[in-house]
Amino acid sequence: MKVFVYDLNKCNGCHNCQIVCKDEHCDNDWSPIAKPQPDTGHFWCKVDEEVCGKTPLVRVNYLSHHCNHCDNAPCMKAAPDAIYKREDGLVIIDPEKAAGNKDIVKACPYGEIYWNEELKLAQKCTGCAHLLDDGWAVPRCVDACCTGALRFGDEEDFAEELKNAEVLRPESGCAPRVYYLNKPKRFVAATVVDLDADEVVIDATAMLQRVSDETVVATMQTDEMGDVFIENVEPDNYYLWIQKEGYVTRRIPADTREKDVAIPELQFSTEPVKA
Repeated sequence: MKVFVYDLNKCNGCHNCQIVCKDEHCDNDWSPIAKPQPDTGHFWCKVDEEVCGKTPLVRVNYLSHHCNHCDNAPCMKAAPDAIYKREDGLVIIDPEKAAGNKDIVKACPYGEIYWNEELKLAQKCTGCAHLLDDGWAVPRCVDACCTGALRFGDEEDFAEELKNAEVLRPESGCAPRVYYLNKPKRFVAATVVDLDADEVVIDATAMLQRVSDETVVATMQTDEMGDVFIENVEPDNYYLWIQKEGYVTRRIPADTREKDVAIPELQFSTEPVKA
């Protein structure tokens, strides 16, 4: 059985995978695997960009996604006579048998199935099954990935890596076949400044403490720019403590349950900072 493996650490957001998907499927009829993809509106392969934090304390994450070719695919249950799973694991919508059935689009919990209004047909990523049948080793999106972020192959070949992999929305029970490595966690960042001295504060100790049990989960020093970046933080409620001899210790709420925390100008003073 084949799987897709996507390493977020290696993706640079070039969108090559998204572009070649269009190139392969727009205006091309690959029946009986797929009818042509429309020029606009469909993204059988798409790269999402997420900007986290506040300028200048920013991180940009990229996430490539397409059909998950699930083992327990809801679309197959919605149209068992029109959708099938190949021996290699790819889920295919039969373009003839699925014609006119818009319920197939609604069945996908990931939103990866699109409706072709002109053809009255539900469509999605096919894993470039037509190319694999013609001798290609990998789909076009994988072939175009210049950083090696997106890979495709036999599940057993990725066995060790998959021990640390995640899938999207595991609670759906769909058993997806697209695996993600190095999905970023939250971060807490700050630029510590002494406004009275009109300079940043170097070598201040930044300590991240979980509110619920007072456990200190990370400790580090501000750098030569006064910055501190605490990464790989689990979503939770924290306090960020800033300490340095000669300064008044500060405790700042840092709740990462919904998003990353970035404080571009965290005031630090030899006198108490007014709220």
